[in-house]
Amino acid sequence: MAGHSKWANIQHRKGRQDKLRSKLFSKLAKEITVAAKMGDPDPEKNPRLRLAVKEARSNSVPKDVIDRAIKKSQGGDAENYDEIRYEGYGPNGVAVIVETMTDNKNRTASTVRSTFSKNGGNLGETGSVGFMFERKGQIIYPGSVGDEDTVMMAAIEAGAEDAQSDEETHVIICADTDLHEVSNALESDLGESESTKLIWQPTTTTELDLEGLTKLMKLVDTLEEDDDVQTVTTNFEASDNVMEAFGNQ
Repeated sequence: MAGHSKWANIQHRKGRQDKLRSKLFSKLAKEITVAAKMGDPDPEKNPRLRLAVKEARSNSVPKDVIDRAIKKSQGGDAENYDEIRYEGYGPNGVAVIVETMTDNKNRTASTVRSTFSKNGGNLGETGSVGFMFERKGQIIYPGSVGDEDTVMMAAIEAGAEDAQSDEETHVIICADTDLHEVSNALESDLGESESTKLIWQPTTTTELDLEGLTKLMKLVDTLEEDDDVQTVTTNFEASDNVMEAFGNQ
């Protein structure tokens, strides 16, 4: 099985979703609106919407916010968003994928490019780093749901490709096309997950020291503060000592 997803864990441990809670709600609601507008407003008939609603619920988005986002998609005044993926390199040559939803392509492109250049990176062409990632499904559970062996067996039986555990989290990886089926099977065994979503999983990584990781996370934080940015993924790798030192900053 593949190596441990340190990117997933660093976000979990540092509580970065809590730090950007209001923006997170907005981003999740936007995904729900777009998914509902592109397909059926019934989550049971729309796989993308079903996944968006599940991720919103796991992040404690209120039901009325979810319902309002779906209803908004059916109104004539619903915004039209373009989904654009940007690729580039951060400090120390770390590969970065930025997924956006925007109603103004020029504004978003300018902001993303400027953010890269101001934080030691450079924006590349589409495909410039994408070949270093694979599209996967990711399901995260808290460590309290069971020990490593219990979760590993549940993941295998559910059809997952990978399950890695530490004291705080269990990170389960599956094929992107199997995410709904695997997450439902795990929910039957382990209960509701903390997170269920599609990710870009690195197939090759770049090792960082503490200074490099600090610079990279400044870039990531700045990107994620932009309302047009939905997700940011990198291919960094760092030792446990570096991860611990960064978490204690």
